[in-house]
Amino acid sequence: MAMDDRDRDRGQGEFLEKLVKLNRVAKVVKGGRRFSFSALTVVGDRAGRVGYGFGKANDVSDAIRKSIEKAKKSMVRVPIKKTTLPHQVIGKFKSAQVLLKPAAPGTGVIAGGPVRAVMEAAGIHDVLSKSIGSSNAINTVKAVFQGLDSLMDPRVVAANRGRTLKDMWG
Repeated sequence: MAMDDRDRDRGQGEFLEKLVKLNRVAKVVKGGRRFSFSALTVVGDRAGRVGYGFGKANDVSDAIRKSIEKAKKSMVRVPIKKTTLPHQVIGKFKSAQVLLKPAAPGTGVIAGGPVRAVMEAAGIHDVLSKSIGSSNAINTVKAVFQGLDSLMDPRVVAANRGRTLKDMWG
């Protein structure tokens, strides 16, 4: 798995921090333009926990730091079946839709920028995805998280059906 320059791996392999989007925003005031920065980051432990954060500040490093702090607070657990997802799901947020499909081992992460960042941070190694509608990175990430939240945990499904996990997956 290749790491970009934007990936940060801090601590003793604790969290993978990925910068998804950095944006310079201008506010027009009497004396000209005031520039500030917004950062969207995804943080994950590569073992099924992942979160996203959006931070804004006058300085790039402050915006990234704020977004990472928010991402760590918003972490969710994702059910993982070996190296992929348990089942197909479509995440929707506003006009962004993301189709997430389980893939055979060895397929890799077939996904665009924002979706790829979330999947790698969550520790999902084999997945097919298609981003439909909006290409806005923030809304796409939110759609992915909506889809991940709607994934059913296989253990819970097996318990509800009164079967064991081995009966369902063989």
